[in-house]
Amino acid sequence: QVQLQESGPGLVESSQTLSLTCTVSGASIITGINYWNWLRRPPGKGLEWIGYIGYTGRTYYNPALKNRTSISRDTAKNQFTLQMSSVTPEDTAMYYCACAIDPRVPPRPVAADFESWGQGTQVTVSS
Repeated sequence: QVQLQESGPGLVESSQTLSLTCTVSGASIITGINYWNWLRRPPGKGLEWIGYIGYTGRTYYNPALKNRTSISRDTAKNQFTLQMSSVTPEDTAMYYCACAIDPRVPPRPVAADFESWGQGTQVTVSS
């Protein structure tokens, strides 16, 4: 059974870089035909898709966030990482990693669009 777990600082200062790691167990991030996603839910708002890294290593990003978002992976550790630069309080959200079997990104993502989810980690950006 695929399990994902987010980790990283819960508090980030404005203008700094947010860095989160998703540790995957129960599946390889390179040998399965899967897409390893980051999403977030700001307070009082819906899910926002951030981007993913596919099993081939190719990345795709939300155009609204692309200029300051980078997703990478450490295959030896079976982990993938989110880095978001120049954060502001608008980036405060619950951040999730999730696994999908479809490379297509739904316009309004919901939990059922993904096979497995991490429990989420709260990130607060201070002003």
